[in-house]
Amino acid sequence: MRQNTRIDGLDIHVWEGKADIVERVVRAMSGQDVDVLRADGTAISAPRDAERPALAIISVSVIDHGAFVLRDWEARHTMPVVWVGAAPRERDPSMFPADYSHILPLDFTGAELRAMVCKLARQLRAHGEDTQASEDLIAHADCMKALLHEVDTFADCDTSVLVHGETGVGKERIAQLLHEKHSRYGAGPFVAVNCGAIPDGLFESLFFGHAKGSFTGAVMAHKGYFEQANGGTLFLDEIGDLPLYQQVKLLRVLEDQAVTRLGSATPVRLEFRLIAASNKCLPQLVKDGVFRADLYYRLAVIELKIPSLEERGAPDKIALFKAFVSEVIGKDKLDTLPDLPYWLADAVADIYFPGNVRELRNLAERVGVTVRQLGGWDESRVKRLLVLARNQQQPSAGEGATDLLVDRSKWDMNERNRVIAALDANGWRRQDTAQQLGISRKVLWEKMRKFQIFDEEPETRPM
Repeated sequence: MRQNTRIDGLDIHVWEGKADIVERVVRAMSGQDVDVLRADGTAISAPRDAERPALAIISVSVIDHGAFVLRDWEARHTMPVVWVGAAPRERDPSMFPADYSHILPLDFTGAELRAMVCKLARQLRAHGEDTQASEDLIAHADCMKALLHEVDTFADCDTSVLVHGETGVGKERIAQLLHEKHSRYGAGPFVAVNCGAIPDGLFESLFFGHAKGSFTGAVMAHKGYFEQANGGTLFLDEIGDLPLYQQVKLLRVLEDQAVTRLGSATPVRLEFRLIAASNKCLPQLVKDGVFRADLYYRLAVIELKIPSLEERGAPDKIALFKAFVSEVIGKDKLDTLPDLPYWLADAVADIYFPGNVRELRNLAERVGVTVRQLGGWDESRVKRLLVLARNQQQPSAGEGATDLLVDRSKWDMNERNRVIAALDANGWRRQDTAQQLGISRKVLWEKMRKFQIFDEEPETRPM
């Protein structure tokens, strides 16, 4: 199928230096909703409309211009660059991009230029949509608002960031937010890698890449994760799962800011931002001798802690649940339904989700599909889904019975009876019970699991 090459609403800033390319760009883009703007001879003017996407076409001849320093230029203009030059050349990384991510030959054709501009225009629109979506991140809890404030504070730093948090809290989402808000790297790629899923023996090929013919089956050259992230952000999830010998190689790349593909002797200069994440305590892993201290210090220049869903509290739980259900049901059908029933919102707020937002989303998708297919909030069916969600967090009858026989003698029975009495007094509502006991809901759940206190949710709840 032929690809649509129509471009709607774009500013192209051209800094031609010693090359004669402005008129060629104008002719190539005729018929498109594009404004071609010539540089004034020393620099490109700032975009006229901050809401209108823009890119720059720059001749490599301006690199020798005293007014051009890439870092300063990108920080000021925050737009992708298409470089026009006769051939690659040796360059100072502080002056010139580490890789020609977007380049056209000096004798480029109109078709080549239109294809390149169309590709970048689509990326700019997608990036704009992602940025808008990031602004809608749900954060009613003070701890979540504080986290987003930290993200805004450190998003535009070039230094490494280490993100902590339990499983399923959204570490990759925060990493994407840091990437999107970066004035320079935000226009580049975001490459996410799960370090716990790297097959044995493929670390070097996946991370470093390989040259053509470097081993049997290498029929073409391949860029590794480091090169793929060049000019953007590399996100290493579950960094604590990397073996020590792989940690050494990662540290070397971070120190040298260069990578050499397997089968090649030519290093490739790199410039990217590293964001790492882990649900493990890295300082403890350092003490245990399974994580390198020097790598930890290199990663943890800035540290962000993502609160768990329990720490965020009921308002965030309910708001997230509503948002996820809405995605499944669809806005057209959602408008015909009454608002989320009180009994459902109350039940969601009362459930403890060990898997945090990921587990909450799973429940919301189940409920959303059920409601969409039935055309309404069928209380009996939805409550069965809620009971199923609770049962999945509890041990099976056989397992629980075995543990009970083994561990009952170790329990503080007075404490267990105190918890049960408080639950009875509050109708088995976790939030009210936790407040009466002077503990958090998470601690209450931990006590219930420890003492194996299970219950069936009452069929009706007071309003």
